[in-house]
Amino acid sequence: MTSLYNNIIFGPIRSRRLGLSLGVNLLPIESKLCSFDCIYCECGWNADHPGKRRFNAREDVYKMLDETLEKMVGEGTPPDVITFAGNGEPTMHPDFENIIDDTIALRDKHCPNAKVSVLSNATQIHREDVRRALLRVDNNILKLDSAFDETVQLVNKPQGAYTVARTVELLKAFNGEFILQTMFLRGEYLGKLVDNTTEEEVAAWLRLVEEMRPKRVMVYSLDRDTPCETLEKVEKEELQRIAERVAALGIECSVA
Repeated sequence: MTSLYNNIIFGPIRSRRLGLSLGVNLLPIESKLCSFDCIYCECGWNADHPGKRRFNAREDVYKMLDETLEKMVGEGTPPDVITFAGNGEPTMHPDFENIIDDTIALRDKHCPNAKVSVLSNATQIHREDVRRALLRVDNNILKLDSAFDETVQLVNKPQGAYTVARTVELLKAFNGEFILQTMFLRGEYLGKLVDNTTEEEVAAWLRLVEEMRPKRVMVYSLDRDTPCETLEKVEKEELQRIAERVAALGIECSVA
């Protein structure tokens, strides 16, 4: 069963990719707000969570994060990472850059060894303030699930204008200072085959990876409930074979 995060700060949770992760949700607590409507989203469909579209205020985020970090450090369990995720796309927040600056200051104050990470679908990287903020965090993890617009439209369901070509050009402007994240899955949605693990898909995706040359690639598959119930998890051995092809390009690749 899919579900929303019910607070500004959530966790900590043990992340497959990041370690002990304290989550920060900039999106509404009672509804979902995202520029994608992914068929695999653990928060469910956008339409299933209507409601107030208010972003969480910068001041509230600061106060709750400050208090939580102080408590965790006092208990001897500081987070490995502070991760921006939550009920949608965090970079949509109009005050995203200032909140990132606040978070870095709080991290330095309470737990300087912790990393700051952002999980993003990369739909807002055309904004200069978002690019600046992402380049200041330790792990700016940006999504590209396919090299083909048709597959992206089927799997990610962008809510506005989106093309793979434009996204790749914007990602290249990071000059390798980002982590690329790709969800591999197969199944069926609205009578259409879903599979970005075919040789055609993987080969085209690898060409873009080589062109963008991120500092690292993360490949993963389904781990939680999805709103589309006809999807299938890709096994770790298959993901590992994809990762080996990324490594052959001279780019580090992790599998979750």
